[in-house]
Amino acid sequence: MLTIDDNENDLLFTRIALQRCGVDCEIRAFERAREALAMLANDPTHGTDLILLDINMPVMDGFAFLQAFEALPAAQRGHAVVVMLSSSSDPLDRSRAARHPSVLGFVSKPLDKDTAAGLTRLVRSP
Repeated sequence: MLTIDDNENDLLFTRIALQRCGVDCEIRAFERAREALAMLANDPTHGTDLILLDINMPVMDGFAFLQAFEALPAAQRGHAVVVMLSSSSDPLDRSRAARHPSVLGFVSKPLDKDTAAGLTRLVRSP
């Protein structure tokens, strides 16, 4: 699982929520979307099933990441799906995210234990 968010505290809170609901997988956190994209592109054995993605980030925002991610060859994307994890309450962000085939949902920050538990069905066991 990947979490991509430019806020260090949000990354920590997301990790804690996932661990408290029993997610049994490696959680890799990235503060920069470009670094996460490079890892996915350069490691076809990344095994990532779920990407929790923030929208508002510097340099490469969540939508730019989605565009680049969906342009990767299928072998580099693997089985990964995306859930937007954002503080945005703008309905345009939700509809824009829904137009991306790799996006399965839109969740508001902070991630709570119950919502995190619902995400566990998207994650394969290691």
